[in-house]
Amino acid sequence: MSQRQLVLNVFFQRFGHHPAGWRHPSSQDDGRPNLAWWVRAAKLAEAAKFDSFFLADFIGRSGKVGPQTGRDRISYQFEPFTLLSAIAANTRHIGLIATANINFSDPYNLARQFTSLDHLSGGRAGWNIVSSFSEHTAANFGITAPRAHEERYARAAEFVALAKTLWDSWDDEAFDQPNQQQRQFTRPEYVHPLKFVGQYYQSEGLLDFPRPLQGYPVLVQAGNSETGREFAAKVAEMSYCSATSLAVAQAYYKDVKARMAKYGRDEDQLKIAPGLSVVVAETDQEAQDKFAELQDRVDFSDLQFGGFDLSAYPLDGPLPDLPYSAGENGKGRFQQQLELARRENLSIRQLVLKFRVARGHLQAIGSVKTVADLMEQWFIEQGADGFNVVPPLLPQGFEDFARLVVPELQRRGLFRREYSGSTLRENLGLKRPAHPSRADSAAPAVHQAA
Repeated sequence: MSQRQLVLNVFFQRFGHHPAGWRHPSSQDDGRPNLAWWVRAAKLAEAAKFDSFFLADFIGRSGKVGPQTGRDRISYQFEPFTLLSAIAANTRHIGLIATANINFSDPYNLARQFTSLDHLSGGRAGWNIVSSFSEHTAANFGITAPRAHEERYARAAEFVALAKTLWDSWDDEAFDQPNQQQRQFTRPEYVHPLKFVGQYYQSEGLLDFPRPLQGYPVLVQAGNSETGREFAAKVAEMSYCSATSLAVAQAYYKDVKARMAKYGRDEDQLKIAPGLSVVVAETDQEAQDKFAELQDRVDFSDLQFGGFDLSAYPLDGPLPDLPYSAGENGKGRFQQQLELARRENLSIRQLVLKFRVARGHLQAIGSVKTVADLMEQWFIEQGADGFNVVPPLLPQGFEDFARLVVPELQRRGLFRREYSGSTLRENLGLKRPAHPSRADSAAPAVHQAA
């Protein structure tokens, strides 16, 4: 078996990632939260030996009600920490990655939530660090001041720095050797009070829970913009990027990993896992037919594109001239779509069907050999360290992938047959961050954020 192994994560949504998945005849579920559905999905992924179960968090809803309201499926789901805690109790090996948006979270609360999840799961927690800032979500939280793209990433970097300092406020062994005779539950030298003074955040004191079993949860990030790439190189241990061609993926892979050295990081300590939208069947034609059933149900009534309303333009006409960058959110994805439309001279309809139904992820539609060949090529030719699987239709789409593709990847020596580690870090081949040394453990650790 080859030393380098594919990373496989799965990103579930109740009806699948295809916008028409909820309209497919096989979809019988309603939109209410359903714990049994999520637990079953996580167990399926664990049985297939996936590295992690990735949970997005589409926090907040707009209060504007119009003709489009209620036409598209809305992924109402549990709050991530609550759901993943329940899943932790029903699984043993699979990593549990929660999305948490720094704009609508508090560093202290988030640090204690993640260390709690890490201990509850036996060292399987991961944090998908998100800094997107939509106006309607901000309104839900009573936030009125806008936050520009650069500022949001600066906030995210400082937020992560504070979270790490909070996790480090106790040594790893601080609670391992209580001495009843000496009435000593822990020793002062194991305690590291902090005084964090930053541009955006401040904190003083101690985290009220032991250091995570993994040192820190695995840090995950998704961003294709220039600022997002720099953040990945500096902070992330896994990157959920998007690419529609091997050349684009290779350029991202080479660019981001080349930036890591200036932060003193080894390239193998960042796993790049592009999204992979898969429809697999026994034959290529059968897979194409399955995908066509979804494509035929796409709703074109809402044509919002990077903040621009395209409903006044002919659906089968070309994409109109638009500014290269729209708004402060999703800059990388918006630019990808523009470049694709211009490069291939796509109509608005073609762009929706080619890009937006998979949100810019690589599409693999075909037989087991077709899908496995594509994954192997991207892995061997350094377009990816693995993939974040985003099945268009659930649960059938993932069941097909686990039943057909995973055994083929195992046969080729690309993917594990059994878990080898007890924590998410160990299974990903990531180093456990050691507790930072302190010159004077009795004095507060003062952190002046850059």
